[in-house]
Amino acid sequence: MKKLSARRRHPLAALVVLLFALAATGGLYAAFAPADKAKAEEAQTSLAIDEGKKLYAVGCASCHGTGGQGTSDGPSLVGVGAAAVDFQVSTGRMPAQQNGAQVPKKPKVYSAAETEQLAAYVASLGAGPETPTKSQYSLDGKEDAANGGQLFRSNCAQCHNFSGKGGALSNGKYAPSLDGVDPKHIYEAMQTGPQNMPSFPDTVMPEKEKRDIIAYLDKVNGEDAATPGGFTLGGIGPVVEGLFAWVFGLGLLIAITIWVAARTTKAKKS
Repeated sequence: MKKLSARRRHPLAALVVLLFALAATGGLYAAFAPADKAKAEEAQTSLAIDEGKKLYAVGCASCHGTGGQGTSDGPSLVGVGAAAVDFQVSTGRMPAQQNGAQVPKKPKVYSAAETEQLAAYVASLGAGPETPTKSQYSLDGKEDAANGGQLFRSNCAQCHNFSGKGGALSNGKYAPSLDGVDPKHIYEAMQTGPQNMPSFPDTVMPEKEKRDIIAYLDKVNGEDAATPGGFTLGGIGPVVEGLFAWVFGLGLLIAITIWVAARTTKAKKS
């Protein structure tokens, strides 16, 4: 007992007890806290899926089937992923008002929370592209807009034209304008390939290249976009500019010639 009392009075005894308490607290936290956090996240995801299933049954099942298997009025949603749902629903394309060659953009029907719930449910039907995080599509000034322009001209300009103004396709389809489109939706479109567009997953086009394309579109269509030649004429290029010159320029010259000839003839008669 005397030896134990002596050890308790040792100057380092309090420090040893404190270190032991800290180690025990850290061990207990490491053992139990992550599990609780994982369970909370799992419960939250499960709740989102349940709520999304209810929304799906009301607004989507009539076209895409009760289990997302697809019908004659709508494609299968198994494996399209949360990113495809976020793009289609956030841009108002879904739910569609009617079947047609292409579903147009319109005011959205669901709130952001409801869109996340729908995305969670559809994602549970099969693995697919996840909704991108802000760090994936936001511009931080390190992007290479020149490289983005090259990538855009190689992969996108055939439909969207060189500056993303959009254009007509066959059978009543069209490539929409990309002017003013949210960077998140541009990124999701490249990920998922909505409607007539091919998809560009990260294995084909890495995140950096997608951000370069977004930077290029921001450069040519943003608030600071410059048009040194005046009107952009759709941004299509010299063909449109030449046509404009011929139609209006030559037409103006013909009109002036007719006016001068008429004045000359009138003067001679006088």
